[in-house]
Amino acid sequence: MRQLLRLSLTALCLLLVLGCSEHPSQASERQALPAPTSDTVSFSDDVQPILAGKCLACHGCFDAPCQLKLETAEGLVRGAHPSPVYDGGRLETAATTRLGFDASSEAQWRELGFYSVLAKNGGEQSLFERMIRLGKQYDFAPNSKLPEDIALGLARSNQCVSNDEFADYAEDHPLEGMPLAVTGLTDDEYATLTGWLRQGAPVTLEQVTPGPAEQALIQRWESLLNQRDDRHRLVARWLYEHLYLAHLYFPELEGDTRFFQLVRSHTAPGEPIDPVATRRPNDGVEGPFYYRLRPVTGSILHKRHITLPAGEATLARVHKLFFEPDWSVHRLPGYGATERANPFLTFSAIPARARYQFMLDNAEYFVRTFIRGPVCRGQIATDVIRDRFWAIFQDPDKDLYITDAAYRRKATPLLSLPGQDSALLDLGDNWLGYQDMRNRYTALREAAYREYQPDGARLADIWDGDGHNDNALLTIFRHHTSASVQRGLIGQVPLTTWWMDYPLFERTYYELVVNFDVFGNVAHQAQTRLYFDLIRNGAEHSFLRLLPADARQSVLDHWYQGSGQLKFGISYHEVDTDTPSGVTFATDAPRQELGLRLLQRFVDINAEHQDRLNRCAGRNCRRPDQPGWVHPVDRQLKTLANVPAERLAAIDGLPDVTFLRVHNDDGERTVYSLIRDRAHSNVAFMMGESLRYQPEQDRLTLYPGIIGSYPNFVFDLPASQVAEFTRRMQAVATPEDLTRVVDTWGVRRTHPRFWQILHDITAWHRGQRPLEAGIFDINRYVNL
Repeated sequence: MRQLLRLSLTALCLLLVLGCSEHPSQASERQALPAPTSDTVSFSDDVQPILAGKCLACHGCFDAPCQLKLETAEGLVRGAHPSPVYDGGRLETAATTRLGFDASSEAQWRELGFYSVLAKNGGEQSLFERMIRLGKQYDFAPNSKLPEDIALGLARSNQCVSNDEFADYAEDHPLEGMPLAVTGLTDDEYATLTGWLRQGAPVTLEQVTPGPAEQALIQRWESLLNQRDDRHRLVARWLYEHLYLAHLYFPELEGDTRFFQLVRSHTAPGEPIDPVATRRPNDGVEGPFYYRLRPVTGSILHKRHITLPAGEATLARVHKLFFEPDWSVHRLPGYGATERANPFLTFSAIPARARYQFMLDNAEYFVRTFIRGPVCRGQIATDVIRDRFWAIFQDPDKDLYITDAAYRRKATPLLSLPGQDSALLDLGDNWLGYQDMRNRYTALREAAYREYQPDGARLADIWDGDGHNDNALLTIFRHHTSASVQRGLIGQVPLTTWWMDYPLFERTYYELVVNFDVFGNVAHQAQTRLYFDLIRNGAEHSFLRLLPADARQSVLDHWYQGSGQLKFGISYHEVDTDTPSGVTFATDAPRQELGLRLLQRFVDINAEHQDRLNRCAGRNCRRPDQPGWVHPVDRQLKTLANVPAERLAAIDGLPDVTFLRVHNDDGERTVYSLIRDRAHSNVAFMMGESLRYQPEQDRLTLYPGIIGSYPNFVFDLPASQVAEFTRRMQAVATPEDLTRVVDTWGVRRTHPRFWQILHDITAWHRGQRPLEAGIFDINRYVNL
């Protein structure tokens, strides 16, 4: 049986989905081309704003077509690569190609297989110019639906052609110039870019010099992180491995906020940074290295922009948590596979309370790193989670891993994580070993908590944010291949809730962030995904401890309907149906009742305690912080929220994330996110999602603001027409009905004001959430 499971797992992971290619069949009318400008063109003043405004929306994340990433000038100089970063069926681990780390000159990028998009071949135009020329030559009817034979989104197989191959590409794909399948460059933008290209395409690399106040804080951080005693060295390593993805900022400083990244450098503070380019942040480094803060340059992409304050308060908190307690280091850990696989063992000298509390203090950041994260194409991972659920955390004073040293010693060896060994033939045996280890830990934890709390878990065991920290309550949304995290409990009581203690929280972070290699092969990716399934299951089991013992199995069966039952007895540990709950229930719907109790108990730290769009049952659902003209808009739009698709047929035609821009006659506007919550019988498998999908149970969550890095569609509505919009959405019965709604208010890729509206939504977001705003990715903007 074990051999069969090993072979089945290996075979399953070799069948991960690959893209397919489609070709357009006809071109629209050829357009006259503007002449290149004869004025001197500045790269930073003239060219970079165009790249940020109309190119970065597709060329920003790791899945940027042909690896042409344009958030910095370095990415433009680096050029394109024929191989994608994301390859679910990759048998061999790929070389890393990270901007800012893996090469520092154009020549080095050429050695890694990148080719120039700016160079001319034998007097011909550059590939860049030929692509935008093709895009400018052909146009689409205003706000028309694109031809079906233009492949978009994740289904697109990008044609990463060189300049020599361009003529064939243009003949086969006449409508697929750049920007791809969207309202293109204006005449002035086209003239500016072609003029710059004809002037030799000079590129200015951005140089950022921190101001005196910023430099003072940078020096304090670098001094703290580079002290040579063992306590500081171990804490610095832990902090680096937890903050290397952060866009750090200093909230005390006035003026425009600048962001910084924590890196390891071969050079000491005071010298130019020479970044260490290990595959993972917890890989060893040959020779001495130093922790440094370097400015984040270029444009800010929303997907990768995960912020964390690093000012005076954070420095003081680090000192209090990590250095005020009395502890010592007997021997600094190494950087081998064992240390990478088990951070609990690696950092065991640091008080567990300090590690957990730092993560709790910044829970939204940490959950964003593994839920939203820098991974741009994540269906294999995201299909392990529900489309909307809440996350809560174990109070550190009630977490046995924190409070019970004997239990911690027993548990630590069982908390190792898979993925270090990427040998294909060993995949099955490796996975079964880690699965067994996890289930032994789960049994140990269950027995320990039964002894510690014979009367069961209580609501008091949930971390209350120390009375003020709204990181304590989070809502996670899955958008098919990506996901988002927001503070507060949003929407109606969800189907599931995760209750995470320190071992779950830290394992999730290390498995999905620190130890995950986006360039890894299929064995590495499969082990990561399979273990994430166990993490979710463990967080759900923890939450079930709050429910009556005799109700837990039926709730679990509802979460794992149909094929999900196959995981019991094979992968999942049995749920505890003996230990009572410390919570008293008054109804025969304990899961729903418990969710409502969470809303009542934690109202003071719930950032969304007044979710008047999704939870208000009365007529007075006004948001007191909004101007009067928004109140009727809220009242009208909320009728679309929390209605199952079987009663709101329009849901069936909507994508995962839709932005609604609503504006009034005075030029004021607000933005809503309409999130499609897809229903599934279970989320226990990495394939066959369509077999488990329950579309008739889909619902919409309405959020007053921005949720999602990948808007799939936009509606643009005058406030005076919102009532009519909702009425027609409720009346949709056929795809043609929805098409007529889109014809009236939809902003298709071909809309004449597509870019203006998208940029205005970004500007609105920047005004509302200046620290979080960034450029949205439209790679998944649908052809609705």
